[in-house]
Amino acid sequence: MNRRALLKGGFFAGLGLPFVGLQDVVARPLIGAKKAKNIIMMVSDGMSIGTLNMADLYATRIFGRSSKWLGLYRDNKAVRALMDTASASSVVTDSAAASSSWGGGMRVKNGSLNVGMNGEKPQPILQKFKEKGKKVGCVTTVPITHATPAGFCVNIDNRGGQDIIAEMYLGLKFDVMMGGGHKYFGAKRAGGNLIPKYLTQGYKVAENRSEMLTLDKSKPVLGLFAEDGMPYEIDRLHDQELIKTTPTLAEMTMKAIELMKDNKEGFALQVEGGKVDWAAHSNDLSALIFDQLAFDEAVGKVIEFAEKDGETLVIITTDHGNANPGLFYADEANKKFDSLQHFKHSNTWLLAQLNQSFSEQKIIDLIKENQGFEMKPEDVKSLLVHFKDIVPGQLYNESNLPFYEYGKILSKYTDVQWAGMNHTGDYVELTMFGPGSAHLKPFVKNYDLHNFMLKAAEMPETFLVKV
Repeated sequence: MNRRALLKGGFFAGLGLPFVGLQDVVARPLIGAKKAKNIIMMVSDGMSIGTLNMADLYATRIFGRSSKWLGLYRDNKAVRALMDTASASSVVTDSAAASSSWGGGMRVKNGSLNVGMNGEKPQPILQKFKEKGKKVGCVTTVPITHATPAGFCVNIDNRGGQDIIAEMYLGLKFDVMMGGGHKYFGAKRAGGNLIPKYLTQGYKVAENRSEMLTLDKSKPVLGLFAEDGMPYEIDRLHDQELIKTTPTLAEMTMKAIELMKDNKEGFALQVEGGKVDWAAHSNDLSALIFDQLAFDEAVGKVIEFAEKDGETLVIITTDHGNANPGLFYADEANKKFDSLQHFKHSNTWLLAQLNQSFSEQKIIDLIKENQGFEMKPEDVKSLLVHFKDIVPGQLYNESNLPFYEYGKILSKYTDVQWAGMNHTGDYVELTMFGPGSAHLKPFVKNYDLHNFMLKAAEMPETFLVKV
């Protein structure tokens, strides 16, 4: 097991956030490399290789072009590696431990955010960058207090304390924090409404797309665009009100860059396609593919910026696989997979519309209208039976919807099958573009990225102690 002696807390200790106080190692620039003034780390949360593969297949077959991510490989523009994803407590990580490995530079147990097995509390990397004068921020399609953004920002031993994380963010005064999670900040928050406090502290708060688009860089920004997670992209695309009110991940990302790019010392930004993971947990194929494509759109915009800028290191990866979906051989595999273009809504949206009192024909018609295929009567009967066979408390399934059964039925019509409904221990794709990327090794541990980012920015590294 790896153990790390960690950095001093700096002025953030005055905010009441605990840190370990040990010495830094002197920064060693990457030999022959240009300094990365800016760092953008992009995370498609819970993305199995099959998800990346199928999104690229869809883009190629339906749009006539490669995905932006795999286009970097095809055009030989980026450096590629494999990364392991273990936590301190398991070879199969959760998002909190995975993000903490990058944010804090050490492995922690599942469920923890930058609190080590022996109580260590490393200073999260965005705090380090902020101390050095960079502007910093996170954007995500899930609550901004969720595990992946929080792993770059705070120390707390339970990722479930999102009300607490929202208050911790206030003390940090980061420059851009945008995503879902209004219920952890606003009037519905258990510990009281924090939004007035954010306004008093000088924040600009945006609660819809138009407010976000008009933001300027005069104040730090908090963007809250949904009570919990933001809508799946497939649902947003087919709802005019959501199109009007809800920004895309690419729009949030480019607004964050616009707000931070003119800073003299540069910026560091984490971008998360968080609902890729939620879709995989739900075995929700159209939600998965279209959220991965929305993430890919953001990748394309970021690479365009980085190519023009010349001083930005872009890191593209995932924290772990989830459910290991894949397209399997059948006589009509092409036709069935291509039928995804006729989907208008996610499984989550569709199942929420179903009433068990509906006739079989009404359910067949509902599915035909919103997902473009005609379900056989025997499959409708099976689905209705399983509405009564749900285990309460299933992850990301507060409505107790029959995701597993519907995903299994849907595989007959799409030829996409799933290995399960939870995280996997797979090694994952790691892609880099820009200053420092040439020094990426073919295989890295997840916690290696912490020092890689610091080194690329010519900042002091965290000292590693291996036991």
